[in-house]
Amino acid sequence: MRDKKIVIAIDGYSSTGKSSFAGKIARKLSYIYVDTGAMYRAVTLYCIENGFIGNCGLNVDKIIENLEKIDIKFVFNSNIKKNETFLNGENVESKIRNVEISNHVSEISTIPEVRTQMVALQREMGKNKGIVMDGRDIGTVVFPDAEIKIFMTAKPEIRAIRRYNELLQNGENVTLQEIEKNIRERDYIDTHRDTSPLKKADDAIVLDNSDISIDEQMQWFEKIFQSVIKKQ
Repeated sequence: MRDKKIVIAIDGYSSTGKSSFAGKIARKLSYIYVDTGAMYRAVTLYCIENGFIGNCGLNVDKIIENLEKIDIKFVFNSNIKKNETFLNGENVESKIRNVEISNHVSEISTIPEVRTQMVALQREMGKNKGIVMDGRDIGTVVFPDAEIKIFMTAKPEIRAIRRYNELLQNGENVTLQEIEKNIRERDYIDTHRDTSPLKKADDAIVLDNSDISIDEQMQWFEKIFQSVIKKQ
C-alpha cells in the first residue's frame, strides 16, 4: 500500500512540534520533508544580514527587489538524519533558529511577494507527491488537495516552555516570559495577516499535542495514514 505516494500537509501554530512530527513521518514513510518555516526564516536572515530590517522597520521595496537573489535548498545530513537549510550555498540551520529571527519572521511572512515566491517553490518541491510539508498555509494554499491535512495546536504556555528549553539547549540567553510573549504575538500576526493567514482547512484533522508524546502522535497518525491509503 505504501507505494501509493500522497501529499501530507501539516499546518499549525508556532512551537507545536510541527517540524519534529513532520520529519518523523517523512522518515517512517521514506518521503521528502520540507520545513516551510525554515524557508521564511532563511529569507528573514537574508534581510537582516543585508540591512533590510532595522530600527525603522522593514524596507519592503528592497526585500522585494532582492527576492530573486535568495536561493534556498534543503540538504540531508546523514550524520543527524535530518535536512538542513542552506541559504545561497551556506548552511544556516543554526542561524535561523535564534530569537532575533523569531521576532521578525512573521513580519516577513506578511509580504505578499515573499509568500508568492515561497509558495511557487513549495509547489514545485511537491509536484511528484511523496512529500510531508509543514507550515502555516500548506493545506489551505500550497496543497489544498493534499490527501492528508493535519492542523496542530497546543496551549501557548506549553509551547513557550518547549521553545524556551530548546533555545536554552542552543545557548540562547532568553526568559520564559519573553518567549511566551513572542509566541502570542506570532499567533496574532499569523492569524490576522491579509495574505494566506493561518487557519485550519475545512477538511483538516486537529491534533492538540499539549499533553501527548511524539510516539503517541505517531500512533495517531498511523491510523489516519492507513485509512487514507486504503482509499487510494
